[in-house]
Amino acid sequence: MAAGCIFCQIIAGETATEFIYQDEQVVVFKDINPKAPVHVLVMPKEHINSLNELGPEHNQLAGTLLTTIVKVAQQLGIKESGYKTIINTGREGGQLIDHLHIHVLGGKKVSGFAI
Repeated sequence: MAAGCIFCQIIAGETATEFIYQDEQVVVFKDINPKAPVHVLVMPKEHINSLNELGPEHNQLAGTLLTTIVKVAQQLGIKESGYKTIINTGREGGQLIDHLHIHVLGGKKVSGFAI
């Protein structure tokens, strides 16, 4: 857990959040500022600052993150209709919190790139 990381605090149970899904490596919860009818965040429990921090030692975790997205899309009823996934990386890429996370948006046609 990284000091001051709000996502680490959520993962540790220090901030009340309803998890949509969780296992040993990954958590999923609703975005507090949704941009679509379905807008969840998928992230590793391990603190990794951003996509740029992933290395070969994270190959299994990266695969788990992606397969978790498919599971959650099915669970939330957007797998068949479609959904958008976005990973903001770095400040100029729109990343506001330094903890790797993937936005999953669906429930309507999602256009544009801004989150």
